[in-house]
Amino acid sequence: MHTLHLQSLAAETGIDLAGVALAGPSRAWEAYRDWVAQGYAAEMAYLTRPDAMARRADPRRILPEARSVLVVAASYARVSLPSLPPLHGRISRYVWGAGQEEDYHRWLLRRLKLLVQRIVEVEGPFPYRCYVDTGPVLERAWAQPAGLGWVGNNTCLIHPRLGSYLFLGVALLGLELEPAPAPQLPTCGTCTRCMDACPTGAIVAPGVIDARRCLSYLTVEHRGPIPEALRPLLGDCVFGCDVCQEVCPWNRKAIGADAIEAPLATLDLPEVLRMDEVTFRARFRHTPIWRAGPEGLARNAAVVLGNLGDPAALPHLQRAAHAHSSPLVRTHAAWALTLF
Repeated sequence: MHTLHLQSLAAETGIDLAGVALAGPSRAWEAYRDWVAQGYAAEMAYLTRPDAMARRADPRRILPEARSVLVVAASYARVSLPSLPPLHGRISRYVWGAGQEEDYHRWLLRRLKLLVQRIVEVEGPFPYRCYVDTGPVLERAWAQPAGLGWVGNNTCLIHPRLGSYLFLGVALLGLELEPAPAPQLPTCGTCTRCMDACPTGAIVAPGVIDARRCLSYLTVEHRGPIPEALRPLLGDCVFGCDVCQEVCPWNRKAIGADAIEAPLATLDLPEVLRMDEVTFRARFRHTPIWRAGPEGLARNAAVVLGNLGDPAALPHLQRAAHAHSSPLVRTHAAWALTLF
């Protein structure tokens, strides 16, 4: 299949970028192994299990028939950063940036599978597997040889036109597709804005993040107490953090003047503290916020309310510190009260 035909099929399915690399050993696997050995994966066991690590070394360990790696990207930069209402916390752009009520894993996976089916219609049947952040695949490492961009200092894939606000999907194909000629891509050069702006210094070297200090990890993946020294550094981030992308020069044009305001960009923090599991499930079951869980999100809300320093937060924090069902949330609410 010609590259232009692939791009045309991708556009028909609502995918912004698509590229192909030949299946084989991952050129980034050794760096990934070293990253895990340094403890930078924190408590994300799905990244450090020996079986999963071994499969990330070569996609043919997942699908023995794999001959090509199809990588797709969908931009979520087409929305504007909203103002923050009182007693609200910010949500990372990937939750609300695509303007979708549904978790991006689901809708991008549907588009990816549809694209693969279109390829099947042209080329005939072949085995394949599709993943959107769910399989043992180093997505960004494959996106680079597929021509979708380069991996920046903040570890995000950066496209010269669409920036780094990109959802990625990967399909392992039992079909050899001809890769396009490698494009001439820029790099981050001497720019260190993301490293300098990271609130916790989590970017310990160009392209290397220590998840143990990353606000995205701490507010989304981490279970248990947030280290006390890092709590003030959450600022107003109740779920995720976009600082390293907000300061990236490549994202200025990506957002553009035609950006729209998103419906789910901030959270009412007192409401989060009052929320029971049933309400949490009903509201967030089909969004990425589900990942934090009701306890984790309420823990974050307590910390952010303390950081905001608004006296109107006091009764909500006092109630949570004494009556919340979770000892974890009570502890963080009590800490927040010490800031007043």
